[in-house]
Amino acid sequence: QRCSLADVGHFYEPTVLASVSRDNPAFTEEIFGPVVSITEFDHEDDAIALANCSQYGLGAGIWTEDVRRAHRVSKKLRSGLMWVNCHHRNDPSSPWGGFGHSGIGRENGPEAFEEYTTTKSLTLRTSDVRENWFG
Repeated sequence: QRCSLADVGHFYEPTVLASVSRDNPAFTEEIFGPVVSITEFDHEDDAIALANCSQYGLGAGIWTEDVRRAHRVSKKLRSGLMWVNCHHRNDPSSPWGGFGHSGIGRENGPEAFEEYTTTKSLTLRTSDVRENWFG
């Protein structure tokens, strides 16, 4: 059954966009909705180049049976979140955040704590003995 809001502009039906070129906004922009765009590639290096040519880098997924390939490709992708053979899994203790224009800072994990705190150093002299800074 179709969503009643679909006709008033508040809903985008699940969509697969095939053969999307690199200059298509569906390729170059982050789409937060039930949309997947497909761009074909011939070799692993081509796929990495396609993934990294975006100004964004929030999440990337790799689907493979080859664990070595998963490690090799994940090291080369410019993305803050990586999933292998799954999508959008999140461990609360694991940092969440993107590269480039996909966000500033990190949520979750110790990195989030560091985002909300500032360190300060205090040295307190308690001696009455005269001190020579340079001696």
